[in-house]
Amino acid sequence: MQINGATVLVTGGNRGLGKAFVEEFLDRGAKTVYAAARDPRTVTNTRAIPIQLDVTDRASIERAAAIAGDVTLLVNNAGTDTYSRSFVDGDRADIQREFDTNLFGPLDVTRAFAPVIIRNGGGHLLNVASVLSWLPSGAYGAAKAALWSATNHLRAELAPQGVGVTGLYVGYIDTDLAAHVTLPKSDPRVVARAGIDGIEAGVDEVLADEFTRAVRGAIGADPTTLLS
Repeated sequence: MQINGATVLVTGGNRGLGKAFVEEFLDRGAKTVYAAARDPRTVTNTRAIPIQLDVTDRASIERAAAIAGDVTLLVNNAGTDTYSRSFVDGDRADIQREFDTNLFGPLDVTRAFAPVIIRNGGGHLLNVASVLSWLPSGAYGAAKAALWSATNHLRAELAPQGVGVTGLYVGYIDTDLAAHVTLPKSDPRVVARAGIDGIEAGVDEVLADEFTRAVRGAIGADPTTLLS
């Protein structure tokens, strides 16, 4: 899919990786970029269109889909990490919040916007997951692992309707979400470029850093081979 002339919506588009996506799409010639956030007043890019969207609130999602009826490219970027690393004695509400935001949020947004993209002649969906999809990492990793599986299913389900689906997998990014991390972190703009390159190339998966590539390679064959 070509970015030039596309109409894009980025969830969590007010900061971090989402903000980098918004800037990169605009720099590459996207016609319109909706920067979605729970509080649209926090969107600072004056070239973008702020739009209210809370991925855990289905009414909010439906309102956004009604407003942004020209979308051809959706980026499910919004996420959270409660740092709940134990399934045995971790806070049940934190675990629920991880899945509500990192799995059901992207799925609900996709369910609202896939029909919009299809009506507009087809387009693309990018789901932002994590290298922790494939590593033991508590509720966050489990939710991202489920998103990995859902992304693979959505690719097969939406392809006949003209919608491509790409999963973006990455380690730590230099954003507020990873401010506490002392390990090497990727520049969000570099990650955004990699994701958008993957959309334009129509690839199934974008592995945005060397660590992610190493972890992904260690788990064996591409999961799509299991469907053949």
